[in-house]
This record gives sequence, C-alpha cells and structure tokens, in this order.
Amino acid sequence: MKRTRTGTYETTAAGGETVRAFVPAPLPPVPPLVLDGAARDALDAALLALGRLDGVSSVLPDTHLLLYSYIRKEAVLSSQIEGTQSTLADLMLFELKESPGVPLDDVVEVSNYVRALEHGVKRLRGGFPLSNRLIREVHEILLSRGRGAGKSPGEFRRTQNWIGGTRPGNARFVPPPPHRVTAAMSDLEKFLHDPAAPPVLLRAALWHVQFETIHPFLDGNGRVGRLMVTLLLCAAGVLREPMLYLSLFLKQRRDRYYELLDSVRREGDWESWIAFFCEGVAAVSDGAVASARRLLDVAGQDRERLARLGRRAGSAATVQTALLRMPVCTIPLLAKRTGLTLPTIAKALDVLLDRKMVSETTGKKRNRVYRYDRYLEILNEGTEPL
Repeated sequence: MKRTRTGTYETTAAGGETVRAFVPAPLPPVPPLVLDGAARDALDAALLALGRLDGVSSVLPDTHLLLYSYIRKEAVLSSQIEGTQSTLADLMLFELKESPGVPLDDVVEVSNYVRALEHGVKRLRGGFPLSNRLIREVHEILLSRGRGAGKSPGEFRRTQNWIGGTRPGNARFVPPPPHRVTAAMSDLEKFLHDPAAPPVLLRAALWHVQFETIHPFLDGNGRVGRLMVTLLLCAAGVLREPMLYLSLFLKQRRDRYYELLDSVRREGDWESWIAFFCEGVAAVSDGAVASARRLLDVAGQDRERLARLGRRAGSAATVQTALLRMPVCTIPLLAKRTGLTLPTIAKALDVLLDRKMVSETTGKKRNRVYRYDRYLEILNEGTEPL
C-alpha cells in the first residue's frame, strides 16, 4: 500500500541557501502496514533464517570461534559502504599493531565500529535499555578517532545536513532541520518501546528507515543505523550473539537500498522496503550459517590431519584452535592465548606451515604474522573493497 503523506516539508536555511527539509511523521505508518505477497513471504523467510543463525551459536563448541570474525566482518562491510577500502585482514593486522595495506584512517574507522558494536552489546547485557542515550554512546565511540572525530561525536546535530549533491540546493535529500531532531528521535525511542509496536523484525526495519531519514548526527549516520539493527535483534532475544552482517546485502545492492529509502519518504511505500529488508536478513543469515558450517569443516579436516601425525604434531592442534578465534596472529599473542611457551608455539607453527595450513605474511625473521589461510578465505568472501 502506497501512502501519499509520510511527513511534511519545512523551509530552512542551510549553507547560505533556502531549502525544503523533510520532517517524517512519527511511527508506526498511517494507515497501518499491509503485508501480503512478497512482503509476507520475505518476513516469514527472514524469521526462519534468523532462527537458524541463532541456532548456530548453540551448536558451536565455542561461540567466540566465529563471533570475533563475524563482528569484524560486519564492521568492514558497513565501513566499505561509506567508502573505506579496509579489508578484514587489514583490520586484524591493525589490531595486532602491524601496518595494514590501506590508509590508516580507513582501518581506524573500521576498528571504531568494532568497539562501538561491542560496547552496545555489553550495555544491553548489563541491563541498559535501548535508548537515544545508548545510540549517542555508540556514535561517540564510532567517531572517537580518525575521520569524523571533529563532528560532534555522541551529540545530535545542531546544524543542517544533507545527503547527496555538492550543496544543500542540489542535494538528493535534506533531513529535518536541527531544531526538529531531538523531538523526532524522542518519538522514535518511544516507538521502540511501544507495546502496540509491530514484532521486532518489522520494528527494526521501520526504525532503520526513520533513523536514516532523521539523520540525527553530522557524520556516521549510516554506520550507526546499520549497527543498531543488530543491537535491536539482540535486545529482543532474537539473536543471542551479534552474528548478523546485514551490511553485506546492503553493500551488494546499494542503489536499490537508496531507491527504497527515497520511495518510503516520497510515497510511503513501506511494504516494498520491508520485503527488501527481510530478503536481506534471510540471505545474510543463511549465508552466515553456511559459512559457519564451512569454517567448522575446515577446522575439523585440519584437526584430523594433525591427529594423524601423532606425537610429531606436538602442540600444533592447540595452536590451530587458537587461530580459529584469531585467524591473523603473532607468536606472542598465541602464547598468551594458549599458555604455551614461545619456542613451543614456534615449533607448532612450523608444523602448520609445512602442511600449508597457515602462511607467514611479513617475510621477516622477527615480529612475524601468521594467517590461517583457508579459514580466512571463507571469512573474506564479500569483503572485497568496492
């Protein structure tokens, strides 16, 4: 059902020009959503896929085997949508204090995303409610270092922004004037906690568009908007762990994504957006489950190869297990993770190198960095820079 009125326009000044800024009507949509056909099928498929994804965490011997990498994959993908060129391996090298192969600002931006997501999950598990305060905390961490650090981290904007174009006058979209932002975000917070609000997946879909339309920060709105989808699902108990990397779907379909956001604003076509959003949740959830199975298969196959070596394997199996949690690693960090001595780690890595399970990336004799290659190749799928 298309709606002809999803908000109002207000004349405001920006950059020395007079422009029409869009002020969205509070959620939920009026008239109510009508989900049938493609939208209903997509919603049902997404709910089933989320259940399968959440179920992965219950069958893993150690959830953190995948969680470390999945969180970082989402961070890389979400930041790539904003134009960064950092890869998953670049981020892991940066976290080891090694030099990544991309501009430092790019990888700092991705690292901030990881910290912001982890902070949000920790706050929710500590009983802190989904709220504008939490959103501002997440934003403050996201812009704490690198690009955007001078754009009021953790504060709703006090000046007009715009999306697309070189100036407000030729922008593709102009969000609400700054004096409307606080009230609009307050309405959005109330929607999250309204007992009459739709089920959580629909709530997340509606919240995302409304947040992107309000665009309450000077920078980082897209990343916060994507990050919060995962936090919404975790807060509702739909996901026990933040294993959803929805940004992969949005990265691959950026043009359609922006078209649908504009369609909601112009025509109130929420149903088409919801069908797209749910299609993405289903596709990414199923992809994450399939990746988990492949990663576990690789780990199992390598473990069997090491077991056949008997005593010659030494501590290689212990080191291999540690690499499942951090597939780019150094000898000192592996020693810290396993409790083994540095010489023992070095001998174990020699075994893994001989069998081409891992590779050394630096070519140096000291401060060497090791990659669990087949494992990392699976994780890297879809993270190639745009």
